[in-house]
Amino acid sequence: MSGEPAAIALPDAAQPIRIAAGDASELLRALPPESVQLVVTSPPYADQRRSTYGGIHPDEYVEWFMPFAGEIQRVLRSDGTFILNIKEKAVKGERHTYVLELILAMRRAGWLWTEEFIWHKKNCYPGKWPNRFRDSWERLLQFNKQRKFAMYQDAVMAPVGDWADGRLRNLSATDQVRDESRVQSGFGKNISNWVGRKLAYPTNVLHMATECGNRNHSAAFPETLPDWFIRLFSAEGDLVLDPFAGSGSTLAAAQALRRQAIGIDINADYCELMRERLEVDERRESPVAPLQ
Repeated sequence: MSGEPAAIALPDAAQPIRIAAGDASELLRALPPESVQLVVTSPPYADQRRSTYGGIHPDEYVEWFMPFAGEIQRVLRSDGTFILNIKEKAVKGERHTYVLELILAMRRAGWLWTEEFIWHKKNCYPGKWPNRFRDSWERLLQFNKQRKFAMYQDAVMAPVGDWADGRLRNLSATDQVRDESRVQSGFGKNISNWVGRKLAYPTNVLHMATECGNRNHSAAFPETLPDWFIRLFSAEGDLVLDPFAGSGSTLAAAQALRRQAIGIDINADYCELMRERLEVDERRESPVAPLQ
């Protein structure tokens, strides 16, 4: 890469969603430092999507991805969050380590690997290979620039569920204190803390169905996935970025939640599909503008 990047107008109230076709490692150079509150993205996995993204060999994946990570680190606010949806693959009968190697490389570059979420694909169909079964999950790695970051936990609380009706009706004496676990694990609980609650905080396992209508993209993820992270790690009006925007799920979720957003994809056809998707969305409030 050489030369100065062209100026890019950030989204604003009149044009809150912007889409650009091109290499994100170059286009991101034009964004101001610390201008993005949240990055939610799913880059092509190793040796996948050869017809659209060329495919990256697992042994070369870390070297390929780190320039993107460097630009994301530059444009992310100090209290911002980077959510990376990624998954290792099996090579010659064993799991490749490129995801683990990427985590270590990111930490060496100054990122904090704060959390790991698991996306359980509720509608995954069964299957097998000679030495393993089909995966029904994917990783969502959380990276931050500092230990203190913006997080709105109440925004993702979920209904407690029917289990509480019977469990909390007649509390025993031990239910009303933080009793010791029966197996002496140190993980005792105070059941009385749940009395009267209608909502509870979730775990880091997200049970969501995959995108059944792939929107002409080979690896579209459901809008509910970025929606959950956008609610958790950003506030209304914040800027959300997806540098591998694909079918535009992150942008659609950001638009519905009244965030500003930038989507980048190297495939110009996908960028046009994103534009069409957002323009026909009934929740759209303003035109979707290209990067300037």
